[in-house]
Amino acid sequence: MAQIPAAAHSATIIGAGTTLKGDIHSQQDLRIDGTVIGNVKSVSKIIIGQGGVVEGDLESSQCDVNGKVNGNIRCKELLQLRGDSVVSGNLYAGKLQIEPSATFNGQCHMGANIVEMGNNEQASAVSVL
Repeated sequence: MAQIPAAAHSATIIGAGTTLKGDIHSQQDLRIDGTVIGNVKSVSKIIIGQGGVVEGDLESSQCDVNGKVNGNIRCKELLQLRGDSVVSGNLYAGKLQIEPSATFNGQCHMGANIVEMGNNEQASAVSVL
């Protein structure tokens, strides 16, 4: 049987009208236009579309949020909160960009060293401040 070559840079898409319950771990880009109830982790980029909803934590290299996230976001590089996005949770980002129409409720921790820290280390560091 012939093998189908994998795309050099493929993305996983969770379409509008789809609800997924459970954690997601991906090695590629991930776009969410539906609803995910669970934690989402990617070594690449996570995009939450305008109608996308995530009820859980996000962790990735880059993250672009246009929809709703109810959970913490940990982004090693650039985290962007765009348009009418709504985020309820803490942000841990190397760099952060928030558009004026975006809504964010939580604490923000920035810098490459804070993103690399584990959850227990962050709790200790925040309590010292």
